[in-house]
Amino acid sequence: MTSPPPIRVLLVDDHALFRRGIASILAAERGFQVVGEAADGLEALERARELMPDVILMDIFMPGANGLEATRRIKEALPYVKIVILTVSEEDQNLFEAIKSGAQGYLLKKIEPQELFAMLKGVVQGDAPISRAMATKILREFAHQARQTAAPSSPAANLSPREKEVLDLVTQGKSNKEIAAALAIAENTVKNHLKNILEKLHLENRVQAATYALREGLVEKPPRKPS
Repeated sequence: MTSPPPIRVLLVDDHALFRRGIASILAAERGFQVVGEAADGLEALERARELMPDVILMDIFMPGANGLEATRRIKEALPYVKIVILTVSEEDQNLFEAIKSGAQGYLLKKIEPQELFAMLKGVVQGDAPISRAMATKILREFAHQARQTAAPSSPAANLSPREKEVLDLVTQGKSNKEIAAALAIAENTVKNHLKNILEKLHLENRVQAATYALREGLVEKPPRKPS
């Protein structure tokens, strides 16, 4: 059975000793071929165009064009190539910028050789080589962005139908006991609804809540009493 062709790797790092070390490690493992090296982002773009590697291992902090800028430029010129950031930086911002720039993976330089081999093979097959800690950060950030994107223009949009009913009765001047009786729920339940309402509207007390509800048109204004 014919063995698959080796994964052709371009190493990009401004430390020659580190590049040599990674090259030696990959050379000792079947399935990899280091086809070239680059010491900065601009050289990386030139070498990538020249060598057409399968995978680029890219450092972030380099003179000239850094790894994030190089990643953007290379992905524009060579969309097919897989770029994996290999860095010492655990900063969230660098991680998110790398992914936005088009990197398929983000690994820390303290990674074990066998784990590096497995992740490089995985990225060629379509996996995203990212450590569990880095993946957790990404998921947390995406969840945060999703919440911001979906955030309503008004805090009142977060109120449940029941909370709106409670708020309506608050604007009518009803006590907790009266609200409980009107809605056929426990008085403690009313208190909890009120806590939720105040929290969601970022208010401090029921008077503020009633004023807010009337001002924002969340409830109908009570009819004026005849003088």
